[in-house]
Amino acid sequence: MAGRSTRGINGSNGSRTAPARAAALADLLHYECSTLLELFRKKENFTEDVTDRRLVSVPPPSSQLDTRDKLWRIHSALLQCQKLLEKAVAKEEEELGGGKKGKYENKRKLVKERLPLLILSTGELLKAAEGTTSLTPSVEGLEVNVPTGLLDLKLWVYRVYKEVNYWSKTAANTLKDLPSVIVKEGARTTRARNRRSTRR
Repeated sequence: MAGRSTRGINGSNGSRTAPARAAALADLLHYECSTLLELFRKKENFTEDVTDRRLVSVPPPSSQLDTRDKLWRIHSALLQCQKLLEKAVAKEEEELGGGKKGKYENKRKLVKERLPLLILSTGELLKAAEGTTSLTPSVEGLEVNVPTGLLDLKLWVYRVYKEVNYWSKTAANTLKDLPSVIVKEGARTTRARNRRSTRR
């Protein structure tokens, strides 16, 4: 797994662009969260077809979204995922007990640690795309409604993990499309500057 982490984030030549590095981090988080979901299903005897219900709320995807809007969308979703995950872990330990630390607990800790790294990466990309931090999404005031019943709590925790899994995959796919867009936008900016210099 350490080899996968090193190759995934740094690449073979260490020359990856910022979006590509962020995409590799999102891929790694998705892999870890998929494993976490599998461990949780085995622990609670859940099946994969447990009813889904969206917990993260962002505008729907659209082909009309520009680079900034795409980054804003995934960054906002990941911030919501972080707040949900922190609440889920705390509530699970409080209600279900910490117990003996095993594969599930270690994987949960790893996912919780990796998510902020991806949020930091998408946040930096968003700032670069906007040129300002004024439109950076915030989860301040976001209410997290946690079920009280034991079974409902377990189902809710499972849904939280599925949201992290879904949005890490969505982030990876979105980020992989960004390098070519950024290159094109950079080329247009360079041409515009050259034209202005020529007129002078």
